[in-house]
Amino acid sequence: MTMAAIDAALEPADREALNHAVSLLERSSFAMKIADLAGQPIQKVIGFLPARARRQLMKPVEAAIYKSLEIAINSLDDPPTGEAPAPPSRWMPRVMTGLTGGISGFFGGFALPLELPVTTTLMLRSIAEIARHSGEDLRSVETGMACLQVFALGGDAGGDHRTDVVYYSTRAALSKLTADAVTAVTQRGAVDATSPAVMRMVAEIAQRFGWAVSERAAASAMPMIGALGGATANVLFVQHFQRLAEGHFEIRRLERRYGEDVVQSLYRVVARSVK
Repeated sequence: MTMAAIDAALEPADREALNHAVSLLERSSFAMKIADLAGQPIQKVIGFLPARARRQLMKPVEAAIYKSLEIAINSLDDPPTGEAPAPPSRWMPRVMTGLTGGISGFFGGFALPLELPVTTTLMLRSIAEIARHSGEDLRSVETGMACLQVFALGGDAGGDHRTDVVYYSTRAALSKLTADAVTAVTQRGAVDATSPAVMRMVAEIAQRFGWAVSERAAASAMPMIGALGGATANVLFVQHFQRLAEGHFEIRRLERRYGEDVVQSLYRVVARSVK
């Protein structure tokens, strides 16, 4: 498929939306933002966090994802019937998480397990606002899972995506896990942390999200970062996932209009042109 085929397949506004979404999803790099903040290569930044600490970090990461899952299923509400949803707020979540990041940065990496659930919840609320603005029904279990998937877009969990686009590779990896989790939650009417389907999905998302959290933790652990740097790192952290959410739900909107196979094929063409 060629760029000319994209012009023929999509309305002009949707063509621009696709280009923008691809740029958000394929070019976003929290690691590079943190490296710029720290003023040194990302390998050295991550090196500030010992391997044992990174392994221990997965426990609060999984706990934060479980908490977010419960919120995504039980607490994300659409506005009352007939009331238009407000545009998503980008700055309030950044201000709030900047404050929590400043406190965490002041106390160093020890505070991250306490801060992470708060930051993740604030991010999820922001992601849900973006989803609703893109036409998603927040009362749907599937939409709640789609909000949670955004956290998995932040890292690669050790995969090699050189032969594929990162976004659809991640979605493909999560597709069966998410479908099984949706079925489990729907059947039980609630999030059951002991459900194998839910446990598998949470573990996969946590592993991918953990890469970005490790970068965030490494920045907080650096002596030259401190409270101000911790606040800045958190603002970048939230901004990064807001961008991913914007791209993710724009692609889902296009898929509802043109079909998933069509949009995926067009996405790959555009992605090759931006890499």
